[in-house]
Amino acid sequence: MEVILTQDVSKVGYKGDLVKVKNGFGRNFLIPQGLAVVATETNRKIMAENLRQASHKLEQQKQEAVQLSEKLNATTLVIKVKTGVNGKIFGNVTTLQIAQALQEKGIEVDRRKISIVGEIKEAGEYTAKADLHREAKAEFKLMVESEG
Repeated sequence: MEVILTQDVSKVGYKGDLVKVKNGFGRNFLIPQGLAVVATETNRKIMAENLRQASHKLEQQKQEAVQLSEKLNATTLVIKVKTGVNGKIFGNVTTLQIAQALQEKGIEVDRRKISIVGEIKEAGEYTAKADLHREAKAEFKLMVESEG
């Protein structure tokens, strides 16, 4: 089944993409959630016209995302967490904590666009990724340190 995405969908595609998905995934999830529409000829023309009209705005968003990714690539983020005697952390480091720490540094990134590479089980150095735009992705260092 071919669908046109109306929003960015993780691991599927970006807004305006024409993608092939399994019938059940399209009918039972993407279309009812408003994430996609069936790729009929009419919908293809409508989406093409919308993309043509929004191309200037999309170019501006791309430039902003590229600048933000360059800024993030040069960033090393330090997050302090409670740890046990052996260095293992209590709980987990979440994308919300990372987004808040970035916001304190003056970098605004939506927490849903951040992902952590691997699991954070103890204090140390990790890598986090941010999917800012289809052509702008960032990877930055994440230092997890003991609070006390």
